[in-house]
Amino acid sequence: MKSRIIGTGSSCPAYVMTNDDLSRIVETSDEWIKTRTGIERRHVSDKENQNAGVDMACEAAEKALDMAGLNAAEIDMIIVATSSSDAIYPNTASMVQKAIGAVNASGYDLNAACSGFLFALNTADAFINTGRFKNILVIGAEVMSRRLDWADRNTCVLFGDGAGAAIITADDSDGIEGIVMHGDGSRGEVLACTEKQHITMNGQEVFKFAVKKVPESIEEVLEQCGWRIDEIKHFILHQANVRIIQSVAKRLQIDNEKFPTNLSEYGNTSAASIPILLDELNREGKIQKGDRMVISGFGAGLSWGATALTW
Repeated sequence: MKSRIIGTGSSCPAYVMTNDDLSRIVETSDEWIKTRTGIERRHVSDKENQNAGVDMACEAAEKALDMAGLNAAEIDMIIVATSSSDAIYPNTASMVQKAIGAVNASGYDLNAACSGFLFALNTADAFINTGRFKNILVIGAEVMSRRLDWADRNTCVLFGDGAGAAIITADDSDGIEGIVMHGDGSRGEVLACTEKQHITMNGQEVFKFAVKKVPESIEEVLEQCGWRIDEIKHFILHQANVRIIQSVAKRLQIDNEKFPTNLSEYGNTSAASIPILLDELNREGKIQKGDRMVISGFGAGLSWGATALTW
């Protein structure tokens, strides 16, 4: 038994904050941000909307259900990856369950920061492989604007808000083939959210960590599957920084074209970045049945990993 993605969806706030907009509230510039990160814009929620995370999660979920041809009552479990939930409890998964009418689903939230969607996807795969679950809704939903110090130009320029969802179902042939998950709590201080709920980050340390560990995890999961690196059509990485993605491609000696990006439009949406990108590629017809792909996430914890799958 394998687990396969059969539907995707995404949602982002309508309001777009450009680099020029940011330059009016903090000492920075469009050129400074773009050349160092690849980010040009990010979508930001209305700060008065206390339900922004759930609203986006529900919209992404409903789009994914529609693509999968399922109704909400057919979902057995909801796993929401988030580090910026609307409330401590009820958790986001419970609020999504209520809003979309997933009356037969259990659910919970998972916090692995920017690795969150990957870890949630792998968790769903494990549940499906028990044979006790058939359809699982996995969501990455973040309102990162809540976690920012807008006077700190090192962090506020990086993040945006959004949500992405995927429907995972049991399958006898194609689907997830390999899973790698790692963590290093001894280095957790390099990327943290303080008691004031503001993100703090040692950018150089995060960069060095990602550029080393992401290629290692990709090679590890490919070895697990017995796949050659040239057989992979897409490498879907967490959208943190274009320089990180380019450095990973260089280390693996792979053309940048195999590493699609969308962070120029959305910035770093943490646990939402991978499913938003997946949904865009899927709806644009850039992913075809039978394609071999590797998904890799990395972030606070420190946490990182990779998943190999056949679409």
